[in-house]
Amino acid sequence: MKISVITATYNASATLADCLRSVAAQNHPYAEHWVIDGGSTDGSQAIVEAHRAGIAGFVSEPDRGIYDALNKGIRHATGDVVGFLHADDVYGSVDALSAVAAAFEDPAVEAVYGDLTYVDRADTAKVIRYWKAGACSRERLAQGWMPPHPTFYVRRSVYERYGGFDTRYRIAADYDSIVRFLFVAGIRTAYIPRVLVCMRVGGVSNRSLRTISRKSMEDLEIMRKHRLGHVHTLLRKNLSKLGQFWQR
Repeated sequence: MKISVITATYNASATLADCLRSVAAQNHPYAEHWVIDGGSTDGSQAIVEAHRAGIAGFVSEPDRGIYDALNKGIRHATGDVVGFLHADDVYGSVDALSAVAAAFEDPAVEAVYGDLTYVDRADTAKVIRYWKAGACSRERLAQGWMPPHPTFYVRRSVYERYGGFDTRYRIAADYDSIVRFLFVAGIRTAYIPRVLVCMRVGGVSNRSLRTISRKSMEDLEIMRKHRLGHVHTLLRKNLSKLGQFWQR
């Protein structure tokens, strides 16, 4: 089971090395790591070169945002399974990819995901929020539930059948892809009840009130487009995050 891990990065030199080391430390023997850089000017390319031994491929050129970069990575990927680890993130353990590969041993499973923690930017051992995903169902999706996208691994054939990220969405294209795969196409999933990824707080989708507002508007458009729900579904989706601050 070969897994392709894609990292999209742009001027993230402060955290990029942690991400690269985290992928290289995984004990799953069949993995490739693609780094797709948007033309960084902060020394990120030098960091990548310093870790080149653990990287299958590196692309650095201007792009049209993170989802354009992720689509590039999908096109380069040669693995049976594709997942993402953003430049701010690290794996929760050295056997995270091994757990993902084990779940894909069932040939009927087309997507695998697990839990995620939001951690302090300076101290990744300090947990701010705990996203316990739970099992997937159409009913939960219709109530605003989604799996944590940084933990979401999909067979490459799924992207070939249903397409990659819709770059018309600047913040919520990951939600759109999840809805297309899980709600519209109804692909079979497997849930791993453990933390797969630790995500630093302060990402693009929750960086400011302006981006939070834009993400909500994109979420609502996606819900309406796929007949998943309306404003009440969006409210459930956003309110469900409150429990993550004290859940363990």
